[in-house]
Amino acid sequence: MARRVSLLLPRSLPTKTQNLRSVSLCTDSDPRIQDSNSNHQDQQRHEQVRKLRILLQQGRTDTANRFIKSLILPTSPFSSPSDLYNLFSLSAPSMTPTFSDMLLTACTDSKMPNEAVELYGLMRKSDLRPSLATLNMLLECLVASKMFRKTLELFSQIFESGKGIRPDKFTYGKAVQAAVKLGDLNRAVELVECMKRERLSPNVFIYNVLISGLCKEKRMRDAEKVFDEMLERRGVPTLVTYNTLIDGYCKVGELEKAFGLRERMKDQKVEANVVTYNTMLNGLCKAKRMEEAKRVLEEMEAHGFVPDGFTYSILFDGHLRCGDDQGVLALFEEASRKGVRINGYTCSILLNGLCKKGKIEKAEEILKKLMETGFVPDEVVYNTLVSGYCRQSDIDRAVLVIEKMEARGLRPNCITFNSLIHKFCETKDMDRAEEWVQKMVKKGVSPNLETYNTLINGYGKICAFDKCFQILEDMEIKAIKPNVVSYGSLINCLCKDGRLLEAEIQLRDMVGRGVLPNAQIYNMLIDGSSTEGKLKDAFRFFDEMAKNGISPTLATYNAIIYGLCKKGRMIEAEDYVSQITSSGYSPDVITYNSLISGYSDTVNTQKCLELYETMKNLGIKPTLYTYHPLISGCSRDNMVLAEKLFNEMSQMGLHPDRIIYNALIHGYAEHGDTQKALSLHCEMVNQKINVDKMTYNSLILGHFKQGKVSEVKDLVDDMKAKGLAPKADTYNLLVKGHCELKDFSGAYFWYRELVENGYLLNVSTCNELTTGLQKEGRFQEAQVICLEMSAKGMDDVSSNEDAISVAKV
Repeated sequence: MARRVSLLLPRSLPTKTQNLRSVSLCTDSDPRIQDSNSNHQDQQRHEQVRKLRILLQQGRTDTANRFIKSLILPTSPFSSPSDLYNLFSLSAPSMTPTFSDMLLTACTDSKMPNEAVELYGLMRKSDLRPSLATLNMLLECLVASKMFRKTLELFSQIFESGKGIRPDKFTYGKAVQAAVKLGDLNRAVELVECMKRERLSPNVFIYNVLISGLCKEKRMRDAEKVFDEMLERRGVPTLVTYNTLIDGYCKVGELEKAFGLRERMKDQKVEANVVTYNTMLNGLCKAKRMEEAKRVLEEMEAHGFVPDGFTYSILFDGHLRCGDDQGVLALFEEASRKGVRINGYTCSILLNGLCKKGKIEKAEEILKKLMETGFVPDEVVYNTLVSGYCRQSDIDRAVLVIEKMEARGLRPNCITFNSLIHKFCETKDMDRAEEWVQKMVKKGVSPNLETYNTLINGYGKICAFDKCFQILEDMEIKAIKPNVVSYGSLINCLCKDGRLLEAEIQLRDMVGRGVLPNAQIYNMLIDGSSTEGKLKDAFRFFDEMAKNGISPTLATYNAIIYGLCKKGRMIEAEDYVSQITSSGYSPDVITYNSLISGYSDTVNTQKCLELYETMKNLGIKPTLYTYHPLISGCSRDNMVLAEKLFNEMSQMGLHPDRIIYNALIHGYAEHGDTQKALSLHCEMVNQKINVDKMTYNSLILGHFKQGKVSEVKDLVDDMKAKGLAPKADTYNLLVKGHCELKDFSGAYFWYRELVENGYLLNVSTCNELTTGLQKEGRFQEAQVICLEMSAKGMDDVSSNEDAISVAKV
């Protein structure tokens, strides 16, 4: 701009007025200057097109290609490749087909996918067809730019439109690659089948891409079929093929097949690389087969491969999975001795593992050693320590780590703050959670989706649902779209609080906002409905899942089975167990626990025991919830069997809880073995398991059966001393127990206490008491009971006129 001004000024020294006039004429707002600039630019653009035309006429293709590439740069006078194409088409129509092909190639070479697609669109409108080589370059550019959907769209436009352009193996390869990257394996398979129909044999690249996609989806049987087909068509598997399949097998836990392929590699003289060994180590470490991992590591080193930081991160993870903290530390020392460079990823794996095991101080010590060797910790490393301290509820140390982080010039991010906020929400300390949200904002870090989801879950747990709804509104204002986790947290908490109607409203709201519910969301609603006994609603949600194309999971079936078992609809429950198997799942401990509980409620102890044996034979380990209904059911009829189950439970390392103790104590009391009942009561106390009213009621029953009335009074006093005030069930038991011992005075004593505490005596026990009192000539007490019960609406209590008249006298 300064240059333009100087050119317009006169050579002689101007007067002040002249100078001002000259400067004012040279501003950008002057239309004359704008027209001048525009004309100059047009001349320049036409001149460049003229030069290009001459180069093409002279057959100087290489020079023309270089020139075209310079004309699509941002500094060129053309606004876009399409702008260049339009001008050239007008000036040299006959040369446009050759030029357009060169221009499209230049766009793909220069990694300009959007411009290339736009240009191709203009070419199609002009009915120009690029060469197959150019189209292949365009598809390759799109795949490299991760524009997979556009790749498939163009493939369909070009090659499936019947325009006469026949794709080659490379073309199909790029289309298959795009389909696999999109996770559309059905489309990928269709493309390969289309190749075969066109008499094009898929090459190793295409097979490798397809196998990779299938392995990522854990469809190993399908991957095997593709591999076998590749061999049948005389394709030679490469190192990539073997590494892909080995990784797939390791990820689904089929390690023997992975090792089988490794042997095949040796037979076929395909040399393994670091990726092969790391993949096998990863599979073994995840399966906790550390001895075999050690042998693979030795083989790796014997073949001249040096374990890198990633190798050690795999081994660290393996030892941590096995709970071998010492092994981890020894491995770290070994890596240090060998001079292995520990990068941020490996360091975070190591520190995270130690933090999860509660060894945060050790993690800090290792970090200090690494820093002494020049390692520079990043945000990920510090966030790992913050998370570790939060997991141990040591907030002060977590804050100290943040301060260290800031002192090193690192800025805490969302992950840092979310660890603290998550901890406070977990402990239901929502005030402090909100306090840290404010600190986060003051530090210039905006709360993200995870922050809001954590808060929704935290408020949901304390049933502060109005606050949850407010957070959803705040998210909308801040243009943060709630996801399935946001709604899932809220729906889960509403279901657990029994607010099923509101939970369903949230389901409809999320669908209305374009957030599609997944199987977990429906499982929450089905489970909530089943728990509340609303099976009709549970089945409605189950049907809605199927209608929306969402396959039921094992948790779905378990929720339905639980609801049916609660209602005693055992035949229907068994039908759903069959559906579990037909859907490719296997019944688990939750399935069996529901069935055992259901049959226990219907007093079918034999069926309970059969199911118990079946689950053990299938290798399904029983839980405490398995033994609750089993021991409770057996305690009704067969204490020997109940004891046997109790012993089996103990041998499995399961510690009895209050429900188990209460079931056994009640069983012994019913069968008159008060000594064993009292012994278990002492055991409960020693194990610091809080006794409840059911425990005392069972002990009271046992003492009555043995006629030990004084001990009954002691139990009631002990019960009151522990803050367990007797209620209607205990008082009814006390009155009935004394009546059965013909101790009507004692019964009347407890009756009076019952009335004073606002409870009612059941009719049969009341009749037994009044009859007994009358027989002992205590007509006045009998009449008092009759009048009190009648006043409370219990007119079924027996009395006779003689008793009443005597009472009046």
